[in-house]
Amino acid sequence: MRRIHISMVRPGERLARPIMRENGSVLLGAGVEMNERFIERLRGLGIDVVYVEDEWTSDIVPEAVIRDETYQRAFDTIYKTVGSLMDTPAYRGRASTPDLGRTFRALFGEIIHDLLQRKDIMYSLAQIHVADAYLFQHSVNVAVLAGIMGMAKGYNRNQIEELGVGALLFDIGMTKVPKELLHKTTPLTPEERAIVEKHTTEGFDMLRTQHDISLLSAHCALQHHERYDGSGYPRGLKGNEIHEYAQIIAIADVYDALTSPRSYRNRYSPSEAIEYLFAAGNTLFDLELIKLFCRHVSVYPVATTVMLNTGQIAVVTANNPLAVHRPVVRILREADGRPVSTPYEIDLKYDMQLMIVKEL
Repeated sequence: MRRIHISMVRPGERLARPIMRENGSVLLGAGVEMNERFIERLRGLGIDVVYVEDEWTSDIVPEAVIRDETYQRAFDTIYKTVGSLMDTPAYRGRASTPDLGRTFRALFGEIIHDLLQRKDIMYSLAQIHVADAYLFQHSVNVAVLAGIMGMAKGYNRNQIEELGVGALLFDIGMTKVPKELLHKTTPLTPEERAIVEKHTTEGFDMLRTQHDISLLSAHCALQHHERYDGSGYPRGLKGNEIHEYAQIIAIADVYDALTSPRSYRNRYSPSEAIEYLFAAGNTLFDLELIKLFCRHVSVYPVATTVMLNTGQIAVVTANNPLAVHRPVVRILREADGRPVSTPYEIDLKYDMQLMIVKEL
């Protein structure tokens, strides 16, 4: 399979991976043949990339860092928890989730179990959801990234658990933000921004009253918008005044937000998001944490369609953990646009004349 922008999808091509609805059910399943109506519908739902079947890439299967079943269970748990807390007609009157800490410790335990099965952890996201599912998908992605960072830092089991629960619930205060502000596509007014920024203290207050959630996990909700140079909120903390858990979650939060499609801007590619993070080193974020984070992120995830500096079109087949910007690629089209008679692979780690210039 190969991952391509929605603008490159042609009628007759088949989806290689399902696309999920806001509630986690399947919108379009793997194997569905695309037509103009489906393509336009996906555009309208904020889907900007899809996986399609291809005879020359049928053996390329992107492997997510956690199993699809684990990811879907985490998504479903967050969806139900957040839904039960949202002040909307669809959820008003339901009881909040009891034993919040126990539920999310068990959930994060499954995520860590999956991560421990991998020899070289290179994060990439294979699941695709509609844009309205962002809040739920985002929490899962941030938790996975935080778990990877906790393992890389050498945290013990209790520390990883505190970090993971904090990462799964760090944005729970957003349930108190009016829905019209969550989906607003124009700049927020100062008054609206003040309302949104209260989600950090709202989340902290919600979590610190839970008997089975660590106070350090609750501080992840309070501090994830603090910044290394003191420019963040709600307290303007600097450097090591910000707990390391919250610093890790802040980096994961920004990375996943940048690489996700939003109604008011195009998504960043993983390589563009990493460049942003490095540029923010020791200003918005601790540079050493950024370096550690970026060693475990796939700059060009497997199955990504790319263009080389020669004009050749290729698909990423494998990542090089020690050279994340230089993966192995399979050439599908030559520089003149001519399809190759037989695809062939190049390891960019060894061919320094070639480089990726654009994702397609």
